[in-house]
Amino acid sequence: MTGWLGRIVALALLLGLAACGPSKFKTYSGPPVTQIVVNKGARQMLLLNGNTLLKAYRIGLGNEPIGHKQFEGDGKTPEGLYYIDRRNPDSRYHLSIGISYPNPQDAALAAALGQSAGSDIFIHGQGPEGRALSQSRRDWTVGCIAVTDAEVEDIYAMVRDGTPILITP
Repeated sequence: MTGWLGRIVALALLLGLAACGPSKFKTYSGPPVTQIVVNKGARQMLLLNGNTLLKAYRIGLGNEPIGHKQFEGDGKTPEGLYYIDRRNPDSRYHLSIGISYPNPQDAALAAALGQSAGSDIFIHGQGPEGRALSQSRRDWTVGCIAVTDAEVEDIYAMVRDGTPILITP
């Protein structure tokens, strides 16, 4: 019984120590982010409260950064008005928040080309794979918007689902 009890106590201590480590989940108590604006040409993402700039980030884009996403696999980041619609706390790119691509117009354009519009467009960090890819090129995603892992932790805390995101050329 003492060996068993000792193992339980040791396991509880280890779990307690693990819980004390740094968390990728931050809290934010500042002004709400009311809009995200992405300027693809400037490789910049702005988090705004009304007309007030809260944060600005340098970004990486899809590996074919020029032009609007037309179909799955084209490597382009979409352009237009979308909304933050989901979160992935277990992303292979550290953390990610989903963008509501494709909208009905995107789906119709892809269908007219005989293609699927695709999906799973996110703002995300790098994670191990992204850190390796970003060493050789700035635009390394398959259509997503990439920031550093530390930056996506802030964005994940600041941005709520339903926030509009305007992505411009």
